[in-house]
Amino acid sequence: MKSAGYAFAVVYAAFIIKHYLADFLLQTKWMAEQKERASGWVVPLAAHSAWHAALTGAIVLVVAPGLWWLALIDFIVHASIDRGKGLLNERLHVAPFTDGRWWWIFGADQALHQLTHLGFVVVLLSS
Repeated sequence: MKSAGYAFAVVYAAFIIKHYLADFLLQTKWMAEQKERASGWVVPLAAHSAWHAALTGAIVLVVAPGLWWLALIDFIVHASIDRGKGLLNERLHVAPFTDGRWWWIFGADQALHQLTHLGFVVVLLSS
């Protein structure tokens, strides 16, 4: 049982680090700003989501290579969550950083991404 807990912690930590890298270090200003626009958002959102998919793919290839398709799922799920966040901010006319609702939406976005990662860990370690 101890080894299962250790494996869970290591793989989940890998996803936390992956998320930090893709969402904060590898996301450019262009991606962050343009993916939130009402138009012209597809390419920057795809570029941002591709970082997430690539890093998820790297984790999956180490843990369970046969589940490589989880990288594609991450691309779709991450893009959907981020687009939903952008649409909600736009619909509510939320000002970044200064409006408390922006922080609530940002927090929900981050929580959904971490819940996605939790699901990936369960799938990877159950295979």
